Amino acid sequence: MKRLMTLVAVALCLAAGTGTASADVYDNYAQLRAAQREGVDYLITRYEPASSDPAIAHIAIHGGRIEAGTSPLALYAAEKSHTTGYTFQAIKSENNTALHITATHFDEPNARRIVGNSYYTVSWHGKEGNTPITYLGGGDNDISAQVGTALKHAGFVVEDAPERIDGDSPRNIANLNKRGEGVQLELTTAQRRAFFDGGNLDLDWTRNRSHWTPAFYRYVNAVLSVYERVPVPSNG
Repeated sequence: MKRLMTLVAVALCLAAGTGTASADVYDNYAQLRAAQREGVDYLITRYEPASSDPAIAHIAIHGGRIEAGTSPLALYAAEKSHTTGYTFQAIKSENNTALHITATHFDEPNARRIVGNSYYTVSWHGKEGNTPITYLGGGDNDISAQVGTALKHAGFVVEDAPERIDGDSPRNIANLNKRGEGVQLELTTAQRRAFFDGGNLDLDWTRNRSHWTPAFYRYVNAVLSVYERVPVPSNG
């Protein structure tokens, strides 16, 4: 019954012209929270130890079983660089795409606060694709280009994101930091599979660090190498 209601909701959004480009079931977090159960249907994870630097935030707003493998990347990047991290993870047994809220509508309070307190944001996403590619987007063109160069030097294939996923909207959560511009990384399914033994993107498998491949660490280190050099305003 719940699955049928979800499909009907999608159809109504499309018919009314109110749905997002991805035909989201929920227009915002408040709607999602009213229909789904935190801790049962989804998890919110924050990495904010006292020693972390809030100037940089690594986020994965479509983690868990929506865009598999993005949550471990964001959280490890935050941990490794002693910065802040956030993930929203769908953990339902089925129909996890119903918990997808597009980046321009994603307003979960913890995510907004973490990003809003940062000067630089890396938003980790996944997209379909059988070739290992990272599509670069976000409003921070300069840093995005530097990330692309670093990834290429580390042996990864990088392309500019096509318009529909370029993440340059000022309403995109990646761009809601203090500078008004962030970086959005769209990693194809094949690229994410390369980060886990056997190409397995199962939720429990990707959480287990013993299953992370050398490519996982090489990729994250390449991204972090750029942010080691960025200037942070003195009033930060």
